[in-house]
Amino acid sequence: MPEIAAMVNHPPLKTALPAAEGCPALLVEGLSAGYPGARSAIRNISFAVQPGESVAVLGPNGAGKSTLFKAIVGLIPHTSGYISMYGEECAASHRLIGYVPQYEAIDWRFPVSVRDVVMMGRARQLGWLRWPGRRDWEAVDAELERVGMLAFRNRQIGQLSGGQRRRVFIARALAQQTSVLLLDEPFSGVDAAAGEEIMAVLESLHDQGVTIILATHDMSLAASRFDRLLLINQEVIAYGTSAEVFTTEALSRAYRGQIGIIRQGAETVVVVDEHGPAGGDNGEG
Repeated sequence: MPEIAAMVNHPPLKTALPAAEGCPALLVEGLSAGYPGARSAIRNISFAVQPGESVAVLGPNGAGKSTLFKAIVGLIPHTSGYISMYGEECAASHRLIGYVPQYEAIDWRFPVSVRDVVMMGRARQLGWLRWPGRRDWEAVDAELERVGMLAFRNRQIGQLSGGQRRRVFIARALAQQTSVLLLDEPFSGVDAAAGEEIMAVLESLHDQGVTIILATHDMSLAASRFDRLLLINQEVIAYGTSAEVFTTEALSRAYRGQIGIIRQGAETVVVVDEHGPAGGDNGEG
């Protein structure tokens, strides 16, 4: 598609924090978090993502995937544990991670243009009481071009399709000048064609060195298009390649239902019956 092809040859993104030699892009150690008045939705979560890796986060409904992402970016407090980005402590780093929330968490009726939405991602660069200048708008347009949405920059955000809106929010996250993206269920509610467009954007960014961490229920996509998989259900069940994660033991622990694993050459198909208890009660993925 012309829109997608336009973004492929852009130069690598400048990182918001310099990569200290040997430091992971994102390090999470012993993380526990939840909501006020409720027990912890996640507990003792530990994993490390190396610069330029793509990681798919998997687990049943209520497993705590959204809670994990919100704790990493500082939207909810964590009760214990440690988060760092390129060796920087959480207080300095979690706000620099580009975050694309779940589709349902956004009010699409808000009357702003596509460019205005992406400019919101530059709030840290703008600071207080400063209007965007020419360089800011050029930076916004550059990120829109990277995700194949520059032609739609003056549209009202509510006029776009679901897949196009998600690509705009990826551009908004990139406008923070970060090289680490967290995306919470970006394929939810979009058709196969729109999902493939989003995945093409993410793979192009991955090729440019952007670290991608994405929550999804699509196990086939996770197995075939991501470097590593993180399987959780309130705690880490397994972390590694698809062969290491997609085992009967690990999937049974995570989903607590009937599990089927079919391997045909390099392709792995996982069939899960989630009608058993999921283990979580926070209503989140």
